[in-house]
Amino acid sequence: MSDQPTAPASVPRPHQALTRPLPDLAAWTSHLRGMEIPVLASTAEQLEIWRANEDAADAHLLGEILNKDPLMTLKLLAHAASQRSSRLLTDAETVTAALVLLGITPFFKAFGPQPTVEDRLADRPDAMAGLQRVLHRAERAARFALGFAAHRADPDAEVIHSAALLHDFSEMLMWCEAPDLALEVLHRQQADSTLRSVAVQREVLHVELGDLEQTLMKAWRLPELLTHITDDKKGNDPQVRCVTLAVRLARHTSERWENPAVPDDLVEIGSLLNLSPAHTLKLVHELDGVI
Repeated sequence: MSDQPTAPASVPRPHQALTRPLPDLAAWTSHLRGMEIPVLASTAEQLEIWRANEDAADAHLLGEILNKDPLMTLKLLAHAASQRSSRLLTDAETVTAALVLLGITPFFKAFGPQPTVEDRLADRPDAMAGLQRVLHRAERAARFALGFAAHRADPDAEVIHSAALLHDFSEMLMWCEAPDLALEVLHRQQADSTLRSVAVQREVLHVELGDLEQTLMKAWRLPELLTHITDDKKGNDPQVRCVTLAVRLARHTSERWENPAVPDDLVEIGSLLNLSPAHTLKLVHELDGVI
């Protein structure tokens, strides 16, 4: 038990968003490691429903709920990594595996009523809209990546799904923790589509989000395979390419399929999956629910 006094529950401390960039990767890593990560309100509501009916909950049922929320997925995998015994030979690489590792009762004990992004950004509809775009993109990327992995009969398909879902979690955290800075990055990219994302990130945030993500995953001791598959710089690995190409396609088609970058994406996806251009387009449309 901590000896530190706690604030009365009736007087919650208002969240103070960052308005200026932190100086470097180490500072960002330290700050984001210490933040309380909010989750989607729909996730928080479902958890409370099942908390009241814990005996009927199981890992697969809860996994289906949590797998739809990248932020809750991140929290759970980080917590499971912190609880992993040195006697265990394998990491909990998926949400379901983490729930099995922890057990249902310990899970609910560790995760009480969750703070939500909707509350965090209640007075920032612009930031909420930005976060929702990233969340929607992550959901589509995860669907594409799982489809690519299944086509390749990859035994780690579920981990590849998780990697794509989490691929842009540092951007999600930025919308929650530093919405003004996240908006500045977005506005600069919208004003000049030729700007490279990493260049804008370095200028506005003093850090590349991909580097921040990798450093956080290692700091949280997330599973090695998951961390590896999420690293775009390991691009020659077919599993990494599944994720990278899925994320890229989801980004390029976030508004319309007529984006001029899409044909090149389809060529690379076809090469990975050994499919013709026509069959590649048919597959990605099916995965995205496009008729």
